[in-house]
Amino acid sequence: MPLLTGYMVPHPPIAVAEIGRGEEKKIQATLDAFDAVAADIAALKPDTIIVTSPHSVMYRDYFHISPGKKALGNLGRFRAPQAQFEQEYDTKLVATIEELCDRQRFPAGTMGEVDKFLDHGTMVPLYFVNKRYKGYKLVRIGLSALPLELHWQFGQIIRNAIDRRGERVVFIGSGDLAHCQKEDGPYGYRPSGPEYDERIMDVMGRADFKALLDFDERFLDDCMECGHRSFTIMGGAFADDKVNVKKLSHEATFGVGYGICIYHPL
Repeated sequence: MPLLTGYMVPHPPIAVAEIGRGEEKKIQATLDAFDAVAADIAALKPDTIIVTSPHSVMYRDYFHISPGKKALGNLGRFRAPQAQFEQEYDTKLVATIEELCDRQRFPAGTMGEVDKFLDHGTMVPLYFVNKRYKGYKLVRIGLSALPLELHWQFGQIIRNAIDRRGERVVFIGSGDLAHCQKEDGPYGYRPSGPEYDERIMDVMGRADFKALLDFDERFLDDCMECGHRSFTIMGGAFADDKVNVKKLSHEATFGVGYGICIYHPL
């Protein structure tokens, strides 16, 4: 099966040692889970890693797929310019995804790149992956403000492209959970914050991906979640699979939710 596995991961810059400078140890469960994800990917040796990121180029009515042969990035905006990245893109898989979108008149493609540099929603997960494995190409995909159902459909198109190409692929759905879980956190407290985290970890912990479509958009806005659409695209890619789930961690130490799960198709 070309789609080897999927990963629900967060992207807290503080998890990067060069940024956290010791503070990252307060989320040790998240660090350990990130390393487990990286070890899993290294064992699988995929040809390509797909990352859906809320911090890549995003449009209201269009899904942006990063174009070109490669991209650079660093975490300088978080005071760690020494954490540098250079990732080669899987241009063939990108072209196949774009071709299928064009055929279906689906609003996704490589047009409109306003920032070619890698975003932290991509770089933070790859920081951990790259410690264990670097023999892959990247496909980086942004989200949109379109309905959840279209994110799900996009995941199905991506899966079709993966199956057509035949490369060994893993899928990283990058996204933090609710941002409003503590009064002393950066975004304060709202009851919807911990409510979202409990609900999303239940859904993702059971791989009940279709249930991602049942979340009310107003609720998602109120809880200030970050990764729901990212997880929904990944869920669409696994729509026809039964999967084995490893629920590795959940923390909200700093008032923002971080959840990590691994999904292996059976």
